[in-house]
Amino acid sequence: MPSALPAGEPVPASGALPPAALRGAAQRPLGFYLHVPYCASRCGYCDFNTYTASELRLAQAPATASRESYAATLAEEIRLARKVLGDDPRPARTVFFGGGTPTLLPAEDLVRMLDTVRQEFSLAPDAEITTEANPESVTPAYLAALRAGGFTRISFGMQSARAHVLRVLDRSHTPGRPERCVAEARAAGFEHINLDLIYGTPGESDDDWRASLDAALSAGPDHISAYSLIVEEGTRLARRIRRGELPPTDEDQHADRYLIAEETLGAAGFSWYEVSNWAASPDSRCRHNDLYWRGADWWGAGPGAHSHIGGTRWWNVRHPAAYAAALAAGRSPGAGRETLTAEDRRIERIMLELRLSGGCPLELLTGAARRAAEQAVADGLLDPVPHRGGRAVLTLRGRLLADAVIRDLTD
Repeated sequence: MPSALPAGEPVPASGALPPAALRGAAQRPLGFYLHVPYCASRCGYCDFNTYTASELRLAQAPATASRESYAATLAEEIRLARKVLGDDPRPARTVFFGGGTPTLLPAEDLVRMLDTVRQEFSLAPDAEITTEANPESVTPAYLAALRAGGFTRISFGMQSARAHVLRVLDRSHTPGRPERCVAEARAAGFEHINLDLIYGTPGESDDDWRASLDAALSAGPDHISAYSLIVEEGTRLARRIRRGELPPTDEDQHADRYLIAEETLGAAGFSWYEVSNWAASPDSRCRHNDLYWRGADWWGAGPGAHSHIGGTRWWNVRHPAAYAAALAAGRSPGAGRETLTAEDRRIERIMLELRLSGGCPLELLTGAARRAAEQAVADGLLDPVPHRGGRAVLTLRGRLLADAVIRDLTD
C-alpha cells in the first residue's frame, strides 16, 4: 500500500457507488482487504502507509488513532460496505489482513474484524482468510487463537536468513525465527503458510540469497514470495544509499537472483504462478491476490486502503485519526475515486494477467501490440506454444524483462 494517494473525484459522504459498478456484481468474486496501519518499528525500505507508536505521538494523534480502538473503528467501515452494496448476495471468498503488522493487535481483535465480515456478508464455505505477520509478533498461543477464529492462511515476513542482510533492511527479528514460526503455525492447524523473501539488498551475496531460499524451503511452507528490493524515495534506505553508506542496487544482480530463485524453488517442487510467487500446488496459491490480478471486486477497509467494485476504484484517507473521524461522523473515509473506462480495464488486464503463468488472451491486444507479441515470441520472451493457442505467456527470460514486455504490449 503506497504512502502517496492519487488524485481523483470526490467520494460521496454516503460512499454510494455508480449504478454501473453494481451491475452484474453477483457474477463476480468478492474479497475484503483489511489494513492494519501499525508497526513496532519502521523498516528502512518501507514506504507503506504505516505508523509506529512514536510517530503517532509526535503527530499528537488523538486517541481514535490508537491500536486499542482500531478493531471497532474498522468494523464500522465493514458495516458501511454492507450499506453501500445493499442486498448484494455475495459472500466474501477471501479476507486478507495486511499492514503494517496486523499481528501487533491482539488475536481477538483480528477475529473480531473477521467476525464483522462474517456477520455482514457471510463467508464462502471455502473462504481463504489470510493475515500477514512479523515473526517476532506471534506466539504459539496467538497462532492457535487465530486458527480457532477462522483464519486459514498466514504469511510471515522472513525477508532473509542472514543477520547482516536483516540489519540493512532494519528488520527486527533474528535469523531462524521465521522458520520456527512455520512450525508453530503448522502445530496450530494452519495448512497454508507463506514466507516472504526479498533479494537484492545491498551487501547480499549470491550465497546469502541461496541460504535464504534453502532456509525458507527447509521450514516447510507451501508458498514462497520473492520480491526484488525496490529503493523508494523518502525511505531510510534511500537516504543511506544517497549518502554512500550502502552501494546502489543492481538490476543485473536482481536478474541473477531471480534465476537462482526459479532454479532452487523449481527443484523443490514449487511452481511459479505469478512473476514473484511460487506455490507447492494449485491449492497453495493465494486466492486473494488472484482477485487483484484478475480485476475482481474487493473492498479495502482501513486508512489508505484501495477498493475496486465493477470498474470503480477508490482509496481512503491515509491517517488513522482522519479515518476514524470520518467514520465517527457517519461519512465514508474515501479520499478520492475514479471510474475506469473500457480501455483502462483492457490495459490493466494485460498488465496484470501477463504476469500470471496462464498469461493473457491475445484478443486483448491491438494490431500494433499483436505485432509486438509476435516479435516477443521471436525474441524468446513469450512462449510460442500458448501463443498459438491464443494466449501470451511469459518465458523465463520474459519474466526477467516483464515490465518491458508489458510496455510493448500495452503501447
